Amino acid sequence: MENKFGKRISWMGIALAVALILAACSSNPKTSTSTAGKDATINIGSLYEPQNLDNTAGGGQGVNEALNGNVYEGLFSLTDSGKVENLLATDYKISADGLTYTFTLRDNVKFHSGKVMTSADVKYSIEKVISAKSQSARKSAFDMIKSIAAPDAKTVAVILKTRSISFVYNLSYIWVMNLDAKNTTSTEDGTGPYTLTEWKHGSTLSLTRFDKYWGSQPLNKIVVFHYFTDATALNDALLTHAVDVVTAEQSPDALTQFKNSSFKINNGQSTTKLLLVFNDRVAPFNKPLVRKAITSAINNKKLLQSIWGNYGTLIGSMVPPTDPWYEDLTKVNPYDPALAKKELTQAGYPKGLTFRLDTPSYDPHPAAATFIKSELAKVGITVNINIITADQWYTQVYQKLNFAATMQEHVNDRDVVWYGNPNFYWGYNNPKVTELINKAEEASTTTEQADLLKQANRIIVNEAASDWIYLYPQIVVASTSISGYPINGLNSQFYAFRITKN
Repeated sequence: MENKFGKRISWMGIALAVALILAACSSNPKTSTSTAGKDATINIGSLYEPQNLDNTAGGGQGVNEALNGNVYEGLFSLTDSGKVENLLATDYKISADGLTYTFTLRDNVKFHSGKVMTSADVKYSIEKVISAKSQSARKSAFDMIKSIAAPDAKTVAVILKTRSISFVYNLSYIWVMNLDAKNTTSTEDGTGPYTLTEWKHGSTLSLTRFDKYWGSQPLNKIVVFHYFTDATALNDALLTHAVDVVTAEQSPDALTQFKNSSFKINNGQSTTKLLLVFNDRVAPFNKPLVRKAITSAINNKKLLQSIWGNYGTLIGSMVPPTDPWYEDLTKVNPYDPALAKKELTQAGYPKGLTFRLDTPSYDPHPAAATFIKSELAKVGITVNINIITADQWYTQVYQKLNFAATMQEHVNDRDVVWYGNPNFYWGYNNPKVTELINKAEEASTTTEQADLLKQANRIIVNEAASDWIYLYPQIVVASTSISGYPINGLNSQFYAFRITKN
């Protein structure tokens, strides 16, 4: 989803990844030593190819990484440190009752097609996110919108049904799109500093500087996202200078090879959580005791270390430390197999149970699923692992809700609020939690908001709505020949316009 429930490209095998590296190296063996300065080409290595080019149509994590801020822009932008700044909106006013937001738009902003952006495009873009057809993970964040008006070309007025302390923050996720644009899943017409010049599916996505951009020109001319299906292949591309930077390192064991003067290893702040997701609507996962038992039966610390070594963090909930309402809740459902057996018995399963675990085919899910299966076997639970592609996950799990348990990473910050939506794919439904989350959104101060969300999160964790296995590290490895790249990867965005090559 945006989207951000972390939908990624399905794996196509190591052979293809190796072939991509060989092709990249043979066709352009000195990519990273190419033209420097303002005409430089920046080559970015990633595992997250978009599913399509529309972040309201299931484009996945990859579309946000490549296009957000680079090709498309919002009224506001979210910096790499999490600060909200004006972008296509120069100013806004809030009515005394907190229900009407009036935005003033920037002058002389043009889409890549040449059309001038107006309030009608902004109105259309917001309505696109909240429409019945929208697949945006942020869709429910705008349920409070009552109406949207465009009284003149430079003004947008949004009337809310209830107060929303996060409204402006959430608007940073909405891309302003040309209302006349067609085929947005395969073509683009944004206002950003780059245009999309070519997308070779399974290989590369190329962006070129937009000379008529309204703002400051990018510090480079061309940006090429190179896509790989294997972490080793991705690292090899960096070592052979086929790419200049890797957006998110997936193999800590591989970092040793980059500990020299040619590369820089950056350990940023992540918002990506790996989850064991229960379908809380169906037996046996409609019983909190079963969910708590499973959570306590899995040694998450050992699992994290087996995959990430000394990197990554246990947080015990959906809330990362960068969220204002973070609390360390790792002790609520501690690793304790004896406790797990006791809770299973209390839940009515003294002899254990069996369930199917639908597992995405890309790393680290298969390895994590195997570990989980082994752990749960120790307390009498049989896990049947079912490996599925990213597309199958999206259709079967997210859309059709045809699953008992699954694994997925969720990349957004501030996404604990999804547990207040009973219709979200995991089906968690606690009216008290929904009430607290709704009150938090209507809070008049950020302190009140944080207090209410802490209360909600404690309930969610006490009921083990999911098992929040660990928080990913955010490791960005780059050639020392470049600078200006983001290191936190907030919500998977990767702004490329400040990257320079020496």
